[in-house]
Amino acid sequence: MLYLCYGSHRSYKKGSIGTMKLIFCGKGGSGKSTLSTLFAREFAVRGKRVVVIDTDESNFGLYCQLGVKQPEDFTHFYGGRKEVLDIKNSEAPLFEKKWRLEDIPERFLSGEGNLRLMSMGKIVDAGEGCGCPMGFLARGIAGNLELDENDVLIVDAEAGVEHFGRGLDQFMDAIVMVVDPSYESIQLSGKIGHMARQLGKPIYYVLNRVDEAQSEQIRQKMEHPEDILAQVPMSNQVLSAGLKGVRLDCPMEEISRAVDTLLS
Repeated sequence: MLYLCYGSHRSYKKGSIGTMKLIFCGKGGSGKSTLSTLFAREFAVRGKRVVVIDTDESNFGLYCQLGVKQPEDFTHFYGGRKEVLDIKNSEAPLFEKKWRLEDIPERFLSGEGNLRLMSMGKIVDAGEGCGCPMGFLARGIAGNLELDENDVLIVDAEAGVEHFGRGLDQFMDAIVMVVDPSYESIQLSGKIGHMARQLGKPIYYVLNRVDEAQSEQIRQKMEHPEDILAQVPMSNQVLSAGLKGVRLDCPMEEISRAVDTLLS
């Protein structure tokens, strides 16, 4: 049986005035950055103004997949990670007013046309501390940023569920979990689905790098297979681009159909 795109049983509720904020999450190595890139490109092709926010402090490859330069870490806007942590500990506000995309200084955005990348920051040296400042910033920008009509915000989250604990997901319109063919990923899908429902947020699953037999097994084991948005097969073109660290420009029918569902 062929599953190309399986729409959720719930209707997707967009943000105000037709905007959209999505977060892509899942276990490490499931393909979050790859799917974030593919979805971002599909939205951009359709004329949406797309900003991808990189909140993964340990993954250094998203900018390569998007084919853009690595932007300056947004922590530098406040003077650095220590200064961000001081603001967090003092409970002072990060922003004095709501921001629009035009308010983000150019050095913190990279890209061209209607596709941009913004990075919260990276851990680059041993012993420099945790990623808490980047998580705090991600929550702040997601909650403060006001989008214009036809704007799409895509958050590429760090592995696991810490972004739920940090309160980032409450500012999203929908949560997209990438599920790879592994027992750990299936188990995590139940946990993430539970937390999404706690927040009252739509949850969608994308089965990644699966064949038909694997897809059938995953669907039988998942708690809510009706929330599967798309099934993406293994692609040598995608794997080759990832291995070379080059721009990922691989239009896929499955992604196109999934975006149709989100926009319908």
